[in-house]
Amino acid sequence: MTFPAALARTAAFALLYLAATYAGRLTVLDEGSLSLVWPAAGVLAVWGLVQRESRWWWIDALALVGVTAAVNIATGATPALAAVYAVANLVQGIVFGGLFTRWLPKLWAYPDGGVPLSRRGQLWRLAAAATAGALCGAAIGPAGGWLLTGEYSATSALVWAARNTVSILLIGVVGGQILHLVRRRSMRGAGEAVGAGWPRRLEYAAVVVVSLAAYSWVFGRTDSLPLAFGLIALTVWAALRLPTTAVAVHNLAFGAIAIGYTVFGHGPFAAVASDSARALVAQLFVGTLAVVGLLLALVRDENEALLAELRASGETASHQAQLMGTIVESMTEGVAVLDQDGRFVMRNPAAGRLLGGVTSLTGRMAAGSFHGLFQPDGTPLADDELPFRRALADGQPRTMDILVRNPGLPEGRILRFNASRLASPQDGAQHAVVVFHDVTADLRHRDELMSFAGAVAVDVLNPLTSIEGWTEVLEGELAGYPAADRVLRIQRAAARMRSFLNGLIAYTSARDGKLHPETVNLYWLVKDVANGHLDLAQETGAPPPRFEFGDLDAVDADPVLVRQLLENLVSNGIKFVAPGVVPHITVTTQPAANDLIRVDVTDNGIGILVGQREAVFSQFHRAEGVAGSQGTGLGLATSKRIVERHGGTITAMSNPDGSGTRMTFTLPRARTSFARHGQPAWPAGASYPAPAR
Repeated sequence: MTFPAALARTAAFALLYLAATYAGRLTVLDEGSLSLVWPAAGVLAVWGLVQRESRWWWIDALALVGVTAAVNIATGATPALAAVYAVANLVQGIVFGGLFTRWLPKLWAYPDGGVPLSRRGQLWRLAAAATAGALCGAAIGPAGGWLLTGEYSATSALVWAARNTVSILLIGVVGGQILHLVRRRSMRGAGEAVGAGWPRRLEYAAVVVVSLAAYSWVFGRTDSLPLAFGLIALTVWAALRLPTTAVAVHNLAFGAIAIGYTVFGHGPFAAVASDSARALVAQLFVGTLAVVGLLLALVRDENEALLAELRASGETASHQAQLMGTIVESMTEGVAVLDQDGRFVMRNPAAGRLLGGVTSLTGRMAAGSFHGLFQPDGTPLADDELPFRRALADGQPRTMDILVRNPGLPEGRILRFNASRLASPQDGAQHAVVVFHDVTADLRHRDELMSFAGAVAVDVLNPLTSIEGWTEVLEGELAGYPAADRVLRIQRAAARMRSFLNGLIAYTSARDGKLHPETVNLYWLVKDVANGHLDLAQETGAPPPRFEFGDLDAVDADPVLVRQLLENLVSNGIKFVAPGVVPHITVTTQPAANDLIRVDVTDNGIGILVGQREAVFSQFHRAEGVAGSQGTGLGLATSKRIVERHGGTITAMSNPDGSGTRMTFTLPRARTSFARHGQPAWPAGASYPAPAR
């Protein structure tokens, strides 16, 4: 703000403050210069609000002191007393302005008018700042008068504080609200202002007319009946129906009418004999009107704002729900939400189409046989193996391929289900969300590729055998020559190629080969696998691995595939260990549900990252962070296929007893009793081979 503009505002407020000070001095009740009202305190508050960003605040301070002293001297006060009153008003303005800026920095702020008075907390902070400023003024004014005149009245000090507080609340709120509206309108444009409708205008007029009549009747009476506080009902009416600014204006106008009648000796307050008591009662009445009216208006504004926010939130939530519903309805993937009793909370049209149009009419997920659900190899799917039930049982996300074959899908379809339990129970019940899509074409394409790769692997083995044979011949002929090292490189490359081709052949055999299940003695099979690795360690000079296994339950499975399964898991446990660590493999069994045997193969290797424990069973996945790993990435994929073809599952987890991994898989329990006496006892926990004596 420029200096001329600030000076013009200072002059305008000085004149307004002059008129308010003179009006206050006209209400002096006794010879002790006690004024019934002091509107100058409210004008001073508005003055400070408008000029609080001015750099020339000292001009305003000089104008304030000069006007206060001049008016008091002109109305009969001594120069010394006028100086005391000037200082008291200056301190009052400084204290109020400082607290207001600190507690309400955005209320009616420059340059856009800030925020309006719309919260009860704002009113209480405003009242606290006004009271603090008025108390500071009351401490200086009456005390200074006592020093000059020798007379001090505690009641006069109380009246000083009360009248100035009420004046700041009434005139300050009206001025601040008008200041906010004017600044907002000037920034937005006057064309945006919208007046109230005729019904509301008629109600405004009714409030004014009824209030005028009631105040005139109550304060125009000559008797001393205490009817004044019944007029609060009019304030309540205005507060519940009028805008907050109009309520403040109503309080100011009719508070002034009440004070005016009292000054001229009319109304219930004029009957109070003591001047101090009369002024105090009048100020309490006007203050009560101000607080009650503003408080009710602000409560109403807060409620209306809250309701508007709730309506907006409801509309937003409804729009989002409609949008989400539209998205879910248009998805090609099936989506369903089920509770713990199998009731459908929600399902989209794609869910029915993917299941061949077979849907339960009871609102519950029917048995797997009703929908025609099978394991991918065609074996029946038990109800407790449904993905949503498994997800609800342990809270872990489940991914499962299921064959769907029913009258609607006679040719069959493979669906991939992803089920997860919702984190927050609803109405005390757990829910699972299931998303599934058709992977028939993808699996068929993958199978065709793997079949082709297996056939190619078999065809490539013949020329690879020739390469290996000729490299042996070259190795003998070039012995002692520098070129012999190059032959060794060829042999290593051929060995890697053979390992990869054998992995492809093993995977295709595990996937496509016909099963020949029989009772398998896991003890002898594990011991034979262990002996093979011990022999290999002896040939290569590597530290021999340690094995622990005791009595192992028999299973009904294809012995060739089970051997391959155990070879893969044991080989990984031996291969992936930290440098200098002797591999330690433990194999145990225990009964599992559904006539299955659970087999745990635990190692002390480097372990598998948590985020990789599902991915390690996919094709061509290689361990991360393992330097020099020469694996084909098909070992665990082959193991998973072997287990699933036998109707079991396989998972990877950390070794509960230390570092390493525990591979857990299930196979069918042996249907015939197994002669344990034909199985040499090997105590659980004992090392194999036994330590040398």
